Amino acid sequence: FLLFFLVSALKEQKEFQKVAFDFAAKEMAPHMAEWDEKEIFPVETVRKAAQLGFGGIYVQPDVGGSGLSRLDTSIIFEALSTGCVSTTAYISIHNMCNWMIDTFGTEEQRHKFCPSLCSMEKLSSYCLTEPGSGSDAASLLTSARKKGDTYILNGSKAFISGGGDTDLYVVMCRTGGPGPKGISCLILEKGTPGLSFGKKEKKMGWNSQPTRAVIFEDCAVPVANRLGEEGTGFNIAMKGLNGGRINIASCSLGAAHASVLLARDHLNVRKQFGELLASNQVTSSCDSLSFRLAEMATRLVAAPLMVRNAAQALQEGREDAVALCSMAKLFATDECFAICNQALQMHGGYGYLKDYAVQQFVRDIRVHQILEGTNEVMRMIVARNLLQA
Repeated sequence: FLLFFLVSALKEQKEFQKVAFDFAAKEMAPHMAEWDEKEIFPVETVRKAAQLGFGGIYVQPDVGGSGLSRLDTSIIFEALSTGCVSTTAYISIHNMCNWMIDTFGTEEQRHKFCPSLCSMEKLSSYCLTEPGSGSDAASLLTSARKKGDTYILNGSKAFISGGGDTDLYVVMCRTGGPGPKGISCLILEKGTPGLSFGKKEKKMGWNSQPTRAVIFEDCAVPVANRLGEEGTGFNIAMKGLNGGRINIASCSLGAAHASVLLARDHLNVRKQFGELLASNQVTSSCDSLSFRLAEMATRLVAAPLMVRNAAQALQEGREDAVALCSMAKLFATDECFAICNQALQMHGGYGYLKDYAVQQFVRDIRVHQILEGTNEVMRMIVARNLLQA
């Protein structure tokens, strides 16, 4: 029975993967460069993705979610990212917000917010980072003062994906004293008086999703929109980020996958010194382009193993899940950036031209080593886990 279950699950994962690859190839890849160049947020495309169940991948089915596992989710995001990393990364952030409401919300909150998030009729943003608190998220200053049946929210958030264009903002704010235990989580709806946005940031990559500061000036948020109990917001935020790290690592895998294929194809058509680059063997130094391609492919096989192991640990609620998620994010984002960068190098001068997709993969995944906790913070989490074991 167990063997049958495992085989059945594997077949289902291959189907999810195929659907995601096909969507990436047909609906995303042909537009990736235009979305980047013109800074277009492809809302209609992400809503098409939601029709395939990608708006609430690991959200429960009773509120419109697909009810899939973290491992399934990783496989889907890896495949989607071969078509456009930036757009897939936004979808992953939206999924994280949706999951947080589904997991920590009341039944009323789940049924109020999740269905429209799963269909992506409404889009969401995760609001943790502030101008003065990035890696040190527990020092955030945005405050919410309780007044009757509302909270009066004041402060600002920085680098918010989707900011200004999305409908729901999952906001971490201080309702109590200093430190993580004074933080709560509120769901803020667009159109709330006092909610405003900074200018659209000009970025190196991730240009198919807008990034703005989100500003709160005496925003009245119903107490009914608090997610979880007062003082549990930091824990909710961190649990969301554990999955977010797997998601972003998976987006990096897709970029590296696409870049290896682009490098392979380039080596098979480009000639130098009268022969194809693929035939250029420098065996004395073991540094031929084909050897480098082999090394890239080898690292691309290793990285998903770490990510999928962490995804499984998170799904099972294992004690080592946090450390494994941090390791996977650290390893996969570093390795995949190196793979994409090497693929660009193998293109020579052509790789630096925007006519060639490889440069966009390099630009889009560079930020993965920074967001969802910088890779320096990932090292800190892993080291702390080891020293306390």
